Amino acid sequence: MRFPDLLATRPGRMAAFFFLYMTEGIPLGFTATAIATQMRRQGLGPAEIGAFVASLYLPWAFKWATGPFVDVIASDRLGRRRGWILIMQLLMVATLLIAFPVDYVKNLQFFTVLIFIHNLFAATMDVAIDALAVNVLPEAERGAANGFMFGGAYIGQAVGGAGVLFLVPHLGFPPTFFVVAATILLVTVFVVLPLREPPGPPRPAVIGSKLVAIGTEIGQFAKDAFSAFIGSRGAFVGLLFALLPGGAYALGLALQSNLAVELGLNDTQVGFINLWSTVISAVFCVAGGWLSDRFGRRITLAWTMAATVLPTLYLAYVMHQQHWIMPVPLDAANRAVPSAVLVGTFWATVLIYNVFQGLYYGIRTALFMDVTTPRVAATQFTAYMALMNLAISFSAQWQGWAVERFGYPKTLAADCVIGLVCLACLPFMGAVKKRMDAGPGAAIPEAIAP
Repeated sequence: MRFPDLLATRPGRMAAFFFLYMTEGIPLGFTATAIATQMRRQGLGPAEIGAFVASLYLPWAFKWATGPFVDVIASDRLGRRRGWILIMQLLMVATLLIAFPVDYVKNLQFFTVLIFIHNLFAATMDVAIDALAVNVLPEAERGAANGFMFGGAYIGQAVGGAGVLFLVPHLGFPPTFFVVAATILLVTVFVVLPLREPPGPPRPAVIGSKLVAIGTEIGQFAKDAFSAFIGSRGAFVGLLFALLPGGAYALGLALQSNLAVELGLNDTQVGFINLWSTVISAVFCVAGGWLSDRFGRRITLAWTMAATVLPTLYLAYVMHQQHWIMPVPLDAANRAVPSAVLVGTFWATVLIYNVFQGLYYGIRTALFMDVTTPRVAATQFTAYMALMNLAISFSAQWQGWAVERFGYPKTLAADCVIGLVCLACLPFMGAVKKRMDAGPGAAIPEAIAP
């Protein structure tokens, strides 16, 4: 039986890119949500888990460096982009299976390296998927394709995070590695293998070593990026804006998973809070785009980013009032039982946080498009997205470190202060005269949004 080539029709192309982006979201949700939750249950501390989660984002922060490899090393037989997607998916499955028997409590460093490599393959696959989209999607389909990609990424994150946690009470946690691997393979078999990528234009011959050609492309990327960043005031300030956390981050990173476990939420409950957070973020991301078009990009971004501070500060206040200050080991003798007030506040603040986080996430991406110079749009925009992922990475790292030294309330308060600094950049980020057009995948979260 031969499966259809989804690239041959418009509905097929929408479905193909939906499922391809879903395969990016599934392992990210699995590692940053499901695995992080189980690590806390097994007794790892917030600093260790924060460092683990931080490592997940690094491949996405530097995925621009894989672009030249995808461009220069390609197979016309497998498909220039399809070949990369196929190989990366198989390697993603392989790293999950290798990581499966590793005891992440006793061998955290080795386990982290394996999951880092897993995400490196996923980030490289993302580069190839976006390149495929550019090559096969007609301009009239790109807006719709962005929507399907966006939906696929969020659903994948929910499946890998909430979906896996729903299965844990029935299967236990170790078998879920096989569930995630099997889900990726289903997309490989039914979507990627049947694809018939159209042949691209003749490639310029590579003179000399391919490694030299790759190095030349990376050097050209850096040169173009530097030129773009100094091309206008908005573009230069955007560099700092991308590197700063956008509002409070703690209720969307490892601190949330740590606290959920400490407050006594079981895997099903953590799954539900992750699922509802994802749904709320996705819905309000669409609403945020409408608000920004109606009331202006920067003013809408300013108040939605600032609003993420409100639920974060309130949770800090309630935790202080309830004397839940420092992380509490799950096996501690005479361990305190969290009150219903504290648990209810945690639920409410996480969900409200995701309203505001969803509202601003898409607007922030659009603002980077505003300040991007059309001549070097791909290079500059990719660099902005990379810096955003780097900001998520170091935020997860410092928050885990701070919780163990200063406690939850002070860490949450510090997160709010740091998250507001970026607002000072907004008055200086006016749009360039000609805004870049959003290409396929441009507005898609390339890592789990905090």
